Amino acid sequence: MSGELPGAILFVCTENAIRSPMAAALYKQIFENKSYVQSAGIRRGETNPFMPIVIKEKGLDLDHHQPQTLSDLQDSLFDIIITLSPEAHHQAMEMTRTMAVDVEYWPTMDPTLIDGNRDQRLDAYRACRDTLAQKIRQRFETNN
Repeated sequence: MSGELPGAILFVCTENAIRSPMAAALYKQIFENKSYVQSAGIRRGETNPFMPIVIKEKGLDLDHHQPQTLSDLQDSLFDIIITLSPEAHHQAMEMTRTMAVDVEYWPTMDPTLIDGNRDQRLDAYRACRDTLAQKIRQRFETNN
């Protein structure tokens, strides 16, 4: 698939509260909505207060993001599913056993695991955001 953008892409993590919604928003921004993009979690997470702050620093608005699970999705036809946690990868592999879809695992740090003061925690979210943007560009920017 190198050289062309997928028609439909799904980002999945453990909870749809930080990594997968950030990845979906960043992908849409980088590729100017040239693909259908969704995000979901294995479990519906709680809305996270730090994620909208760090994504807004990149000109994106996820203030009203509502976490959703894979079973909440209206569509299940994706060209590629990118998983961001081991649990999400396992679930995606099970879900796609009989489907013609590529599944890629991008191990991505969970910023909620970082303790510290507010600035230290925000820095962990920024690192996660920036890592996702870098991975998206490395994977999809070949000839686009």
